[in-house]
Amino acid sequence: MDLKYLQTFQTVVQEGGFSKAALRLNYTQSTITFQMGQLERELGVPLFDKIGRRMVLSQAGEQLVPYAAEVLAAVDKMQELSADLSNCRGDLHVGTAETLLCYKLTPILGEFHRRAPQARLFLQSLNCYRIRDQLLKGSLDLGLFYENVGGFGSQLSRVKLGEYDMVLLAAPETAAEFADFITPDRQLPLPLVVGEPDCIFRQTIEDYLRQKSLLLGHNIELWSIPTIKKLVASGVGVSFLPRFAVAAELAAGQLVELPVATELAAQRVRAVCAQHKKKWQSPLMKLFQELCQEYLLEDNLIDGEAAVGADDLAGDETGRV
Repeated sequence: MDLKYLQTFQTVVQEGGFSKAALRLNYTQSTITFQMGQLERELGVPLFDKIGRRMVLSQAGEQLVPYAAEVLAAVDKMQELSADLSNCRGDLHVGTAETLLCYKLTPILGEFHRRAPQARLFLQSLNCYRIRDQLLKGSLDLGLFYENVGGFGSQLSRVKLGEYDMVLLAAPETAAEFADFITPDRQLPLPLVVGEPDCIFRQTIEDYLRQKSLLLGHNIELWSIPTIKKLVASGVGVSFLPRFAVAAELAAGQLVELPVATELAAQRVRAVCAQHKKKWQSPLMKLFQELCQEYLLEDNLIDGEAAVGADDLAGDETGRV
């Protein structure tokens, strides 16, 4: 049996359909259909039933799911048995929040490649909620994101990496005209430059504005942190981002911090590295996690922030690890 067919089957199950699996694997849909047909012929049972225009798992397909996962996990373990990481040829799938990817991960990625040059790192910049959900589905090995999203339940383990201040930002000329974001019950005719609706930075600032009854002109929704910064620095609106993501612009005077009420000033984002508890921690996963702890915890101390201790992998919903 071709293991590639089992990997494709598992991807179809994880993605919920042939077309989404084809996108993830960079195959054509006809290739997915062919491989599943070959797997059905080898096993002698139909794995999918056609309901209307949808393909759904048959009873035999549902029975195959845990066996396929077990076989593929065993293959992963065999590929990564070498204690010498320089010869390790395994794959590592990591999802990360964009701010951490852009402003914190560069030295970590460089060191990971130096220590495990034969490994293949599949890195995705994703929304924090999606990272959590992909970890729960098992389609990511590790997630580097903010635990403020919650919803971890008992299935995910996480190591705390650090806490980061948030700041309300504007260009100097904007701040000179709109300096008061504390006095409630007012209209401010300028836009809020934010990320997608599920962005936790956006959710935090919008909650604050609602509580204060501060009505801004409109939202400008962008999906790129560097683009958001450039737009705000050009004098278009205000935004709410982690301080580390705008440290250079603050130091250069391109952006300034706006004063806010205590309840918003106290808000912090908490970075974690998480994995599914049932997923075997391969040497590559362990290396990446240890590098995140080493670099991000040290970075917290350099920044003068209170570094959060990383404990053993055994998390619960309270945020303890």
